[in-house]
Amino acid sequence: MTDLAQRMMMDASLSRTEQAALAIGQLAEQAPHGARLGTKKELQEQCGVAKGTFNEALRILQSRGVITVRSGPGGGLFAASPTPIARLGNSILSLDAAEGDVADAVRIRDALDPLLIEDALDHSSAVDITRMRTALDVMRQSADAGDATEFVRANWELHAAIARVSPNAILKSIYLSLLDLIESHTVSVEPVGDRPLPEYIAERQQLHVDLVDALDRRDRDAALRLIHAHNTTQT
Repeated sequence: MTDLAQRMMMDASLSRTEQAALAIGQLAEQAPHGARLGTKKELQEQCGVAKGTFNEALRILQSRGVITVRSGPGGGLFAASPTPIARLGNSILSLDAAEGDVADAVRIRDALDPLLIEDALDHSSAVDITRMRTALDVMRQSADAGDATEFVRANWELHAAIARVSPNAILKSIYLSLLDLIESHTVSVEPVGDRPLPEYIAERQQLHVDLVDALDRRDRDAALRLIHAHNTTQT
């Protein structure tokens, strides 16, 4: 019997997914930061669970920042290093990548926002505005549910919808790539400082509603003022 299989037998009251997550989590916590635990196939076989069960266990562990998963040669499961963070307005992104890389991506994204707003003012159609309002609805639902991470992801989807309006293929490609980089390395969103995160989220929600309204009525002054206020990296 493998060590992982033995670990999984410690609490029979848990589901197979929870048992696998517990066993691999303990293995990761006992390993040095960044240590390779094995390939997905190797660890799945050691746990003795189905692929879907194993992948769900990995999703749980990744969301908790316990492990990282890398593809390609030399890839597999690794014990997570201490999680870096990047500042995003009055909240922080908990990341599984180099803090500087994501912080730089956020800074560049903010610098490109006004250019995309200019394009959206000139080129957005009724269908484009509808897509933006759909993303706003998801943001509102996430805020109501108190899910800060999902709120931020819906926020990024709104900005992706705005970016897709641009006829400038280079600008659009760069911006969407930056969003992908930020999103793919974000584990969670947490409050920073004394300000309650729900209060900050409510403020950001209203700012984005006002921004889409300004785009809808082609109010250039209001849209540019709002995107300046939106800038998360300004001092």
